[in-house]
Order: sequence, then structure tokens, then C-alpha cells
Amino acid sequence: MSGKQNVHFWPILRGIVIALPVIAIFASLLSSADPIFATRVNEFIDLFNLENLPEYIFRLVYILLFAYVIAGTFLHAAQSTDEKISEDKPVISPFLGFTEETIVLGSVIILFVTFVTIQFQYFFGGQANIHIEGYTFSEYARKGFGELVAVAFFSLLLLLGLGAITRRESERQRRVFSSFGVSLVGLVLVMLASAFQRLMLYEQAYGFSRLRTYTHVFMIWLAILLVSVVVLEILRRERVIGLAMVLVSLGFIVSLSLLSVDAFIVKQNIQREIRSVTDKTFSQGRVDLDAQYFLDLSDDAVPALVDAFLTQSLPEAVHEKIGVALACKRYDRKLDQRVLPWQSFHFSRFYADRAFAQVKKQLDSYKITDTDWPVLVETPSGEELSCWPNYYD
Repeated sequence: MSGKQNVHFWPILRGIVIALPVIAIFASLLSSADPIFATRVNEFIDLFNLENLPEYIFRLVYILLFAYVIAGTFLHAAQSTDEKISEDKPVISPFLGFTEETIVLGSVIILFVTFVTIQFQYFFGGQANIHIEGYTFSEYARKGFGELVAVAFFSLLLLLGLGAITRRESERQRRVFSSFGVSLVGLVLVMLASAFQRLMLYEQAYGFSRLRTYTHVFMIWLAILLVSVVVLEILRRERVIGLAMVLVSLGFIVSLSLLSVDAFIVKQNIQREIRSVTDKTFSQGRVDLDAQYFLDLSDDAVPALVDAFLTQSLPEAVHEKIGVALACKRYDRKLDQRVLPWQSFHFSRFYADRAFAQVKKQLDSYKITDTDWPVLVETPSGEELSCWPNYYD
């Protein structure tokens, strides 16, 4: 093999070696998110009849990585340099070639295009396609979105990582990298939209919880961060990406505070139950309002519960469930004999106390019939319900 052929061969080999574990991770996540894609992947692997293919890939990768690191260490130690540290010099000097970066990003893009193409016929089909290829409602709406969010997150790390360690020595190489970045982010946003739709289906079927609400908001900010990263890459403002990540993190935290998560959960779940009662089509496949989950929420939920309790148009069944939740929370507060110092004052408790005062007379009709744990409450209609809170993700 000539020297010129050698020059082209080793970057291609390194790119393939680096791309293999990356593709294996993404393919595993996407297969877990979609059974049809998993079937196609298994059929492709069966063509090679390699039962231990993941193990072979893992062994090859860590052997080559250790060899690369050791060889690089000896080579660096053998070379002397008088380079001065510059403020403009990056913390990590780019060491990966453009060929390797192209192979890795190109392979991931091909995988993502394949995934979207295979399942695009029912990608946004919603409930009509839930049972395709053995999906249950929970598997489609709950499990799938988790894997797709993980794919979006790791794609962002991959793009940032390659951007930091890849040498781009010409304008053409920079444009190619930016084009790959735009394509990758575009495909990830499509999958993120699908994950968001799956989460919304899950919320419509089972209601909101804290974890679902956090995930709901997180996905929006993750999409904003993905778009910001690719825009900054195109504008060649890579140094601002760190600031963008900090701002997005702050935005996520602030938005949760402004949203008042527990009050949001109460409002959304009650509205969902009202719609379920009035719209029989919407109610198909959905569980009833779990008002006992409200017992695990903080004082932020009390004003929203009281507002709903005082709503005249509320169906009687929903009205009594909310009344039981309020009666249980009020009883729990009466058992708390602590004398709180003034330093412990906060508005959530203040607004909750004021809300309870509004419905004192109405809640007196909800009788505590058993004070042993779990506490039982008798509704005005004579039904007994427990004060034992339900926990779910």
C-alpha cells in the first residue's frame, strides 16, 4: 500500500471505529422506542449471523481507544513544544480529523433518516396506531417518549463533542460540518416532536404528575437549546454555546417556578376529567380522575383545588372527589400541632389557609369516620374514600 493510500485509509478506519459504538447506542435507544424499527434492525443484524456483534464491537472499541491513548501519550512526551498559551486557544485542542467527523455524523444522520422513514407512516398517527406491531397504550405513550428524549439529549452531546474536538481547516469543511449539524438537529427535532406527542397522549390518558410536567417543560427547553446550538455553530459563535446552555437551564428552572407545578397539575387533571365526563369520545381509553394523588401535592395545590370545588358547573362525582382531597388535607393540617416561627412564613401556606377559610362550611359536610391509618372520609352522598395518597410517575 502506498503512502498516499495510507493517509486516506487510517482516518477512514478511525472514523468507522468511532462510529460503530455511537450507532450501536442510538440504534438500541431507537429500537426500544419503536418495535417496527427494532424488527428491521434485528433483520439487518441477522444477515451477518453475528450473535455476539455488540460484544465484538465493544472489545474492538476499547482496545483501539486504549492503544490510541497510550500511543498519543508516548508521542506527546517524545515531542517538545515551545507554544505559548493563548487566551484564544481552546481548552481542548482539536485532534480529530475531518474525515472521522464526517463518517460519525454521516452515519448517525443515515440512521436517523432510516428511523424516521420506516415509521413515518404512523409517526404522528396518535391513538389510531397505538396497537400497531404489539404496542399497548402505555408502551406507545410512556416508554417511547423516554427513549426519544434520550436520543435528543445524546445527539446534542455528540454535536457539541465533535464540534470541540474536530479540526476544520477550510471554509468548505466548516460548511459541511454546519450542514451536518443542521440535518442532525432537524431530524432530532422531528423525533422530539413525536416524543412530545406521545407524552401528551400519556397525559391525556392518565393525567399529569410532577414527573410528567417536569418532562413536558424540559422537552420544550431541550428543543430551544438544540436550535440555539446549531444557530451558534452556523454563526461561528461556538464559545457562546456554554452561555446558551446556562441560560436554557435557568429558563427551565424559572419556568417551573412561574408555572407553579402543583397548581398546574390540579387544573389540568380536573379539566381533563370534566372533558372526559362531557365528551364520550375523549373519555375512551382514559382512567378516571385520581384525586388521591392531590394529597401528595404541596400547599400550592390548595387554592386551585378550592377554585375547582367552588365551580358550580363541576360534575357531582368530580366535586366530591375534590371535596375528599380538601377534607383530607385539612384534617392532616389539624394534626400538625407544631408552632411555626415567623421565619417559616411563606406565601404558599398563607394562600392555602385563606383558601381553606373560603370552603370551611362546605368541607364540614365531609365527615372523618375513621382516624386510624388510613383515614376514611364520608362524602355527603354517603360514599367512603381513603386519605391514602397515590404515587406514580
